[in-house]
Amino acid sequence: MASIGNGGPAVTAERLVVVGGGPAALEAVRAYREAGSGGEVVLVSADEHLPYNRPPLSKDFLRGESEEDALALEEEGFYRHHDIEVRLGTRAQALDTDHRVVTLGDGEALSYGRCILATGASPKPLPVPGAEGSGVRYLRSRRQARELREAAAASRSAVVVGSGFIGCEAAASLARRGLAVTLVSMEEGPQAARLGDAASKVLRAWLEDEGVSLRLGVQVEAIEDGRVRLAGEAAAKGDLLLVAGGVEPEVGIAVEAGLAVEAGRLQVDAHMRSSVASVLAAGDVAFAFNAAAGRHLAVEHWGEALAMGRVAGQTAAGAEASWAEVPGFWSTIGDRTLKYASWGDGFDDARLADHGDGAFTIWYSQEGVTAGVLTHGADQDYEHGRRLIEQRQPSPA
Repeated sequence: MASIGNGGPAVTAERLVVVGGGPAALEAVRAYREAGSGGEVVLVSADEHLPYNRPPLSKDFLRGESEEDALALEEEGFYRHHDIEVRLGTRAQALDTDHRVVTLGDGEALSYGRCILATGASPKPLPVPGAEGSGVRYLRSRRQARELREAAAASRSAVVVGSGFIGCEAAASLARRGLAVTLVSMEEGPQAARLGDAASKVLRAWLEDEGVSLRLGVQVEAIEDGRVRLAGEAAAKGDLLLVAGGVEPEVGIAVEAGLAVEAGRLQVDAHMRSSVASVLAAGDVAFAFNAAAGRHLAVEHWGEALAMGRVAGQTAAGAEASWAEVPGFWSTIGDRTLKYASWGDGFDDARLADHGDGAFTIWYSQEGVTAGVLTHGADQDYEHGRRLIEQRQPSPA
């Protein structure tokens, strides 16, 4: 266990304990301090590294174009300057909301006035035999990214299972390293269920341009001996096997504490408060009420982790803050960047506007109201779309 900070100062005000080591956790402690709170702050992270930038892990870092020393979101000096004690390699084992205590893996009990759960999510194992074998890789943490990059350097071919954004980004990055890459997915097209057929056709073309071979609409039966066995088809073989089948929120500590959980996440209001007011949550683990949407949303975007973390930190400090932003994210496949904003809970119409030279916008509607926007090379539509979504206006004609 590594500890960074001033080493256990006396408690001068209610202690804030933040559980998690990602962007939501970092933004929470930053916002807490910026709101003027001078109490003791302890950030407890199971990760061995200080909070780091995760999006590059499937892109430039995997391609070998950037190094680990560029990943940190803040250097050690930030935490010392803001009097934030960081416990790395430390897992929170239990949460007692009655006595306001977080119990750590080594048995230490940390009392708190406010606790923010920003525990994030973990890669979802593929539910087939062999999916958790030693030769199967997942991509979420900095350590996993380093090991994947090292394996890629020693491989000539790869199979990526999953056509979500991590799977598509990683497949393109591995292909750019010179590997023969096959992407396997149950979907008939990449991201078809989430983004619709028009967007899926674009993603398919981009992946094929990068040299990725696609095996779509297939069922994985098992993973064994360097190959992915498919139902009714020849197996997909590769020196390197990467499963990118989505993530599962790390909600166990909240469930055991008896906090309200919905849709597999910790239910919180727009201020990030859980069913117990002294416990807040932010990021992937939260099923948060969005004031603009008027309902709870489940999102796994980097920007929303930052936004929720800011709100949680401000709320913990006693400031007025609420989450009311339209969720959005960017994804880069090779040299091409998609920008997407949406409430994320469905659409009944998707209309493609072709701007020429590869630029386009897809407008998503639900019952005549703008529900999402997806763009490439059309930043003005992306910004305009976010406003239309928030204001519940129709899409452009």
